[in-house]
Amino acid sequence: MRTLVTGGAGFLGSHLCERLLRDGHEVICLDNFYSGKRANIAQLSANPRFELIRHDIVEPILLEVDRVFHLACPASPVHYQYNPVKTIKTSVMGTINMLGLAKRVKARILLTSTSEVYGDPEQHPQTESYWGHVNPIGIRSCYDEGKRVAECLMMDYHRQNHVDIRIVRIFNTYGPRMAISDGRVVSNFCVAALKGEEIPIYGDGLQTRSFAYVDDTIDGLVRMMEARDFIGPVNIGNPDEFTIRELASLTLELSHSASRLAFHPAPPDDPVRRRPDISLARERLGWEPKTALRQGLATTIEHFRHELGLAGG
Repeated sequence: MRTLVTGGAGFLGSHLCERLLRDGHEVICLDNFYSGKRANIAQLSANPRFELIRHDIVEPILLEVDRVFHLACPASPVHYQYNPVKTIKTSVMGTINMLGLAKRVKARILLTSTSEVYGDPEQHPQTESYWGHVNPIGIRSCYDEGKRVAECLMMDYHRQNHVDIRIVRIFNTYGPRMAISDGRVVSNFCVAALKGEEIPIYGDGLQTRSFAYVDDTIDGLVRMMEARDFIGPVNIGNPDEFTIRELASLTLELSHSASRLAFHPAPPDDPVRRRPDISLARERLGWEPKTALRQGLATTIEHFRHELGLAGG
């Protein structure tokens, strides 16, 4: 297959490009480097089946492909709140452009949506049938509502124009190639612990998250793209639920850090509980995560140790 990956130089996108090349596909990586990095894909540049195009998907592009993995959009609050108008333009105009491309060349397109479409959920765990509890005018809404609109566009292009679509809702993913400045809780904790700085906890630390290792998430995306007679949406995440304090404790243990916890006020609209129901993924894709948090976090800490120049320390 000739496969397009938007956001291919990002954390998730670079791992996906690597997996697709390993599976024998031709890969076009499209990225504007707003939050992606050339270093993430440097090891792929010598592969003759890999092509990099610097492009912003807010602008149309003409390409001939068989598959589109549409990942492009900053996913960290630090990045998506830096330029919220740009964030929602990427989700809305970028998705329209990618759907237009898929329609023209009759390609199958997969959207990586997000658990953020559930907002601060009143249902627990979250199933795909839950419509969410989102603040449409809050500081997170540029991302939350942008992805909700992107899902709407996917469904409308499917119903109106018969575009072959797939929708995946990704829950917190972590692993190597997360940026030091990513701003999400795993990277924040790992970097602070390795530098001997205070571990920042926003709120009381009793809020929960579910953490999926990047290799498991990528496997879910690939399985969904190849699924027959199933367009989703489908939750891809780890159903093991941890409090933020538990994550901090494990990070300190694995990094052998003496850092102390520092509590700060919780940001607006921060979800209190987040855990996916993955029954549908198990049933329709034969997928479930395989990597325990302790194992994946240890690997991630070593990535950050290297990034910080502390390798061997």
